[in-house]
Amino acid sequence: MTQFYDERLARREFMYQRKRFVLSSVAIGVAIAFVLALIVQSHLFGIAAPRTPEVDPNYGVQAPCAIKNKDENKASYIDNRAVSIRVLNGTKFRGFARAVGEGLRNRGFNLIEVGNSETRVKRTTIYFGKQSINEAYTLVANFKDAILRMDDRQDKLIDVVLGATFSNLRPKTDVPAAGAAINEIRGCAAYNTIKNLPKAANHKPIQ
Repeated sequence: MTQFYDERLARREFMYQRKRFVLSSVAIGVAIAFVLALIVQSHLFGIAAPRTPEVDPNYGVQAPCAIKNKDENKASYIDNRAVSIRVLNGTKFRGFARAVGEGLRNRGFNLIEVGNSETRVKRTTIYFGKQSINEAYTLVANFKDAILRMDDRQDKLIDVVLGATFSNLRPKTDVPAAGAAINEIRGCAAYNTIKNLPKAANHKPIQ
């Protein structure tokens, strides 16, 4: 009788310890899952962090490589006065394009026109054709977070559509001088290998 009673107590103790073990394991698993979720959500240690310009050059848009000079075998920034631009406001802020356009004119760029874009954009985008690749690189050097986007236009006029993230032009002291080697966008491709170029929407060629 005593032996049977002891066996029942031992079995009950065993089941109790097993239940505690299972519940503890589940609790630990839930806690670990919660901590991992917090790490992913807050992007700690770079886990699941959003792509950045350094990881995703030109914000995911394929950029053409600069055109090298025939004599010097290098691509160089050109004189601002040789770059013709049209500045369009892609934000809800009135007078934005005029202010930025005048700022670029003061830096020597040939400002052809100022106006409003038919669409709103988040990030400033510089539209250009194959005839003005180095000019586009020269212009984008004045912006902090602009996108270079080549389209099918055949003239040299460059359209700047200002986006909501624009805050100010890059300080003049940080902009490379004409004649300096162009800092190409990482992962760029030869312009003639980029296919399916977008149409130059509402583009007004230089007369």
